[in-house]
Amino acid sequence: MNKTLLLLLLSVSLFAQKSFKIASPTDQISIQVSQGADRALKYQVFYKAKEVIAASDLGLTLKKPALELRKFQILGVDSTIVDGTWKPVWGEVKEIRNNYKELTLHLKESGVLMDVIFRVFDDGIGFRYFFPSQDNFNHFIVDNEWSSFTMTGDHNAFWIPGDYDTNEYTYQRTKISEIDALAAAAKEKDIAVTSLMGKNFVQTPLMLKSVDGLYVNVHEAALVNYPAMHLKLEGLEFTSALVPDAVGNKAYAQTPFNTPWRTVVVSNKAEQILASKLILNLNEPSKIKDSTWIKPQKFMGMWWEMHVGKANWPLAGGKHGANTENVKRYIDFAGKHGFDGVLVEGWNTGWEDWFGNWKEEVFDFVTPYADYQIDTLTKYAASKGLKLIMHHETSSSVTNYERRMDAAYQFMVDKGINTVKTGYVGKIIPRGEHHDSQWMVNHYNRVAEKAANYHLMVDSHESVHPTGLHRTYPNWMAAEAARGSEFNNAPTLGINAEHTTILPFTRLMGGPMDYTPGLFHMNLNQFDSTRTTKVRSTLAKQLALYVTLYSPLQMVADLPENYEPKLDAFQFIKDVAVDWDDTKIITAEPGEFVTIARKAKNKDTWFIGSITNATARNMSFDLDFLDPDKTYEALLYRDADDADFEKNPEAYIVEKRLVTAKSKMTFRLQRGGGCAISLRRLN
Repeated sequence: MNKTLLLLLLSVSLFAQKSFKIASPTDQISIQVSQGADRALKYQVFYKAKEVIAASDLGLTLKKPALELRKFQILGVDSTIVDGTWKPVWGEVKEIRNNYKELTLHLKESGVLMDVIFRVFDDGIGFRYFFPSQDNFNHFIVDNEWSSFTMTGDHNAFWIPGDYDTNEYTYQRTKISEIDALAAAAKEKDIAVTSLMGKNFVQTPLMLKSVDGLYVNVHEAALVNYPAMHLKLEGLEFTSALVPDAVGNKAYAQTPFNTPWRTVVVSNKAEQILASKLILNLNEPSKIKDSTWIKPQKFMGMWWEMHVGKANWPLAGGKHGANTENVKRYIDFAGKHGFDGVLVEGWNTGWEDWFGNWKEEVFDFVTPYADYQIDTLTKYAASKGLKLIMHHETSSSVTNYERRMDAAYQFMVDKGINTVKTGYVGKIIPRGEHHDSQWMVNHYNRVAEKAANYHLMVDSHESVHPTGLHRTYPNWMAAEAARGSEFNNAPTLGINAEHTTILPFTRLMGGPMDYTPGLFHMNLNQFDSTRTTKVRSTLAKQLALYVTLYSPLQMVADLPENYEPKLDAFQFIKDVAVDWDDTKIITAEPGEFVTIARKAKNKDTWFIGSITNATARNMSFDLDFLDPDKTYEALLYRDADDADFEKNPEAYIVEKRLVTAKSKMTFRLQRGGGCAISLRRLN
């Protein structure tokens, strides 16, 4: 090729390329969108001018009509700036700033109009696709989405295997190039239902850390009428992998229609990843006009004794835990210590034969077992100043639950019960659907919406990963959607010491988790001498989890008899708040340690939780977030000097200190340990 021709081709290429750039309000983050000569769009993300997401694809493939929407004619470009604040019904802070710049590309491909909308915040970016109402294009089926996230290096990754039906895996910590989802999943023997996607598939939220210390989190926001997004890895590129339905389709849509937001949160400080409110800001405001009935709660659960072999869910077998006298015992203890409710599992008929049988008609959600006198118990609970919490295990027979929701929710209202824990154990009915498919995503949202009509609060288990929808439906207060505390009793892998230091950077990015902390008896052979499982945590760490793993519904998970000998440590569980005016991420590193301070709603009391992995470490930090010139009484619930999550997990010390905003807090976290602190301002 001669030099003249080469220069001419370069000129044509540069002339044909179009590029658009938009920066965040303080220029921390920027996006560049480019269109090459082939009309394909790619985007890049920069943090302080350093490339974080290399050139990555945009677009969709439709199955009906059969169209590739990947090479576009750009019809126009719009931009706008938004800066406002809003107050959550409950949350980690009392007010949230929503400040971003928006870039919208108006596109056309094969006669179809589509927008790509980018929002750039100072802590990250979000983008989505929007199909406006238009002539000759109304209904369509999504086959694939090509949104990709190309990394700039072989980062450290915190991930779980891509799976259509469960997110209860142990988190892996590897290089991107070392990801092997099938090998990781092969170690798991304790998950009820799995539907693995392949060797190179992972789930979101995905946490990454570059060699030069940049933290990158990839997830999604506002998951509505669309399947969950997992990620397929090829080289250093992660591409959206949508969950299919029974016939292989991904999403059924009708214009006007928008996809969920694809999100990237980025910072050079791990603490700022945890402080981000980007995902919440990308969700719609609350649809509940009067939210005065929505109340954060701390509750006991007649639940753990089934996991440790003391009782069982079915009436058959002679170990039925949800009987009137046993539940009264929980009500007595919860009432004595000022809690808000008691969750009861196994109260209703149908538990005997459903698991593993893919059975359609299991529960009616209104018929108690004969030994469970629900009217007696609701009145007894009310006399103690608390309420029962309903449990609806759907057995994943979701069509059955949909038919019965109105009757079940009216039953709750009639009984004076205002909170329901839903469960989705097993393979989904309609058969062929998955926990993370579009049909099920719509179901979870329908539950939140319908429950709101009855003034009911929802805590969902085995549901899709949260994406900030608790802003839109603040009655959907918590979800499990990850490996929760019940896996302490799983015989194969259980819960390792680093798990709870990873969860804030992964699962909790999308919303509160009902992890069920507060276990005090760590050797789980208490009622069955053949059990060898143990809780891999010190007692002080169990206390600290009430602060580090945020939820407005916090369970007090252990048995009353396990708390009675340790009421001095139990005092922290009684005192700790579940709703907050302010949150300070003091120090954090995924997989290593997390220290968070939170100020109780409408009070001058702060609570601090600090946890570590299997490495003991000294912690030291300033208390400069306290009111100046005021003195506080600090109660430390810390690991004893000889505490160890494997050898001596229940050893703790409670000590008192006087501190001010000029004080430095110091303590030692033992292996698998923690420290919980309450700070009460003195008059």
